[in-house]
Amino acid sequence: MDASYTSSELMAVAGARELQDHEVVAVGLGLPVVASFLAKQTHAPNMTILFELGVIDPQPVDCGVGLADPRVWYRANVLSSFVDILGAVLHNGRVDVGFLGGLEVDQYGNLNTSLIGDAKGKFRHMIGSGGANDIASCAQRTIIIMRHEERKLKKAISFITSPGYITGGESRAQVGLRGGPSRVITDKAIFGFHPQSKQMMLISIHPGNTLEDVLGTMGFSPVMPEQVPYTEPPTSEQVRLIRQVIDPQRMHMG
Repeated sequence: MDASYTSSELMAVAGARELQDHEVVAVGLGLPVVASFLAKQTHAPNMTILFELGVIDPQPVDCGVGLADPRVWYRANVLSSFVDILGAVLHNGRVDVGFLGGLEVDQYGNLNTSLIGDAKGKFRHMIGSGGANDIASCAQRTIIIMRHEERKLKKAISFITSPGYITGGESRAQVGLRGGPSRVITDKAIFGFHPQSKQMMLISIHPGNTLEDVLGTMGFSPVMPEQVPYTEPPTSEQVRLIRQVIDPQRMHMG
């Protein structure tokens, strides 16, 4: 990894590059916040940012301690409610992108944020869904961002909180779901999904990592294209914005 940027900064930049101008984006906690504001301050100034609790297009004074921190709502265009964002906007198909983090993800993009189990049958309950299930079910496409570890990238996850392509054999439309996951961004690589099998497919490897680094820390084998490029590194301006403007207190970047 280049010393001029961290793996978290590369993840945030990779996430920002997936967002387009004029899109409506429902943003989850953590790195999705940094990536979304980075996109809005660079190539997507007309993008609309939604927080599920009822906030639209804020101009935060800092990243606060979570999305319920009023410092994150500063100068928002709208202060409304869960019902308006998840109901009137999301469930009506008006969200282009759902941007989520998670505890575990499987090869079909099914996401777990509810509980973690072990081989002995013991389970530990976590934060649960919040609006993640609604976002994954109703957005036109979903981006997932998380750390690259075998315990997170699993063949079988402990619980499906937010549906991806389910088992790959059943159409999301058949069960009343829109869209589906388009990217999984980790601190080692970027994945897409094969158009036929709907299985996770390697798109690029981050600089400083090898193919063995990526495949050796996964609980399943992704679809492999003939050639896998390296991910484009962040620019110095993108790193400056993250460090000095978007998250100077490192609340999300660690």
